[in-house]
Amino acid sequence: MDALLSTGALPVQSTGFNIDNSLKFEADNSEYMHYTPGSQTDYERMAFSVWLKRTELSTTQTIAEFGNGTANTTNLRIGFDTNDKLFIYGNSIIWRESNRRFRDTSAWYHFFFLFDTTTPGGVSNNRIRVWVNGEMIDHGDFGTINNPGAGSAMGFNTTNQQSIGAQREDGPKNYFCGYMAQVYGSGGTPPVVGDFGEYDDNGIWTPIDISGITPPDTHGFNLDFSNASSLGNDISSRNNDMTLVNIAAADQATDTPTNNFCTLNPLFRGKQAGSPVISDGASKHNGSGGWDGIHGTMGFNKGKWYWEAKTQSGNHSDFMYGIQTADAEVNTNTSAHNLLSTAVWYVGASFWIKDSTSGRDDVASGSITHTTGSSVVYGIALNMDDGEVTYYANGSVVSGLNGIDIDGLDGLLVMPMVSFYNVGFSMNFGGYSYHSISSAATDANGYGTFEYAPPSGYYALCTKNLEEYG
Repeated sequence: MDALLSTGALPVQSTGFNIDNSLKFEADNSEYMHYTPGSQTDYERMAFSVWLKRTELSTTQTIAEFGNGTANTTNLRIGFDTNDKLFIYGNSIIWRESNRRFRDTSAWYHFFFLFDTTTPGGVSNNRIRVWVNGEMIDHGDFGTINNPGAGSAMGFNTTNQQSIGAQREDGPKNYFCGYMAQVYGSGGTPPVVGDFGEYDDNGIWTPIDISGITPPDTHGFNLDFSNASSLGNDISSRNNDMTLVNIAAADQATDTPTNNFCTLNPLFRGKQAGSPVISDGASKHNGSGGWDGIHGTMGFNKGKWYWEAKTQSGNHSDFMYGIQTADAEVNTNTSAHNLLSTAVWYVGASFWIKDSTSGRDDVASGSITHTTGSSVVYGIALNMDDGEVTYYANGSVVSGLNGIDIDGLDGLLVMPMVSFYNVGFSMNFGGYSYHSISSAATDANGYGTFEYAPPSGYYALCTKNLEEYG
């Protein structure tokens, strides 16, 4: 499959095991979870495992904080800094900071952290080790290395509050933005990285079933986010359920490491002014002034695809949505829909087809009504096999925009695109939707959660469908 653009994380995991759900975290909504453990005697070791997908970059974000004490032995924090480098902090020290930047928002990462101050192998650097997608980060690949003292406590093994998705010390603040799945933590004699993943036949690190892992200490937890009415439920026998803060059932997502969905890509911005403000699992944009534009994270050159859009605020006639070829380059002085590329089409008050190679510049009339505060859910059904597109409004075909010929795209890699002038909107590719869904319709394969069922033969933009049809 050559239909997915990725820059270092994991685009596709197709194994016999499936993760059904993840949890969306959003800084703008101050979303996180926490619990306070009891006493623990084995304080020298811990492990933490998490699958995550980032949606916002260049801000300090906390994946987890163990303990919220004021000493390095009672506070341990893991996250990303403003340069998107992975960090491990004590209260007043940087234990580790990576040279590598983690900026791929198109796919999932697996992180496994092992802390052991008994000094494994007699090597002090082994007191903190990190694996990314099954491979241990070499100590030489950290720009900063400091080690806790031999036999010292780490924040996990205290009676201070533990949190997922936010920094509690001097907070809460520095919230995580993105999705998490299979979140596991334990002290005592910890598991190893091979207990959480395996390499498939293509050499890709993939999730495995960890529901049967019992944390060896009373502090441990295992979160799978499968119960929408109890998203903080610890499925392990330790029953260390998390208290939810600003997290609701609607934050459960089907975008997971085993079926990755398209989202808005903060790394592509075509703008004249302002900057796209992406939020809520990269499904929402808040108007920022001037013309902005964003691509989706997935590209495709064949197949039949469906997604939905809904405006939140602003002049809706200045909201254009469709596709653009992947070779369009970010330009800070040109609105996204005017960026030269092999082909682009979009709809605002009317429908355009542009092709910078042939000079094609067509306009077709459509009767979509764009009004401020509109409750209309717009659907896009794109047939790359036959070179046609159909637009829907609240589940009905828009007059004049049914099966419009968009020839000239044969063999070209295209991506969902929106261009907008100070407009707030949300996009629903099926993995998570900012706007509420009343019908919870899926495609014929059972993937995606849409307001309206995709037309027969059209599918959600996710890796399982792309493998089959893309």
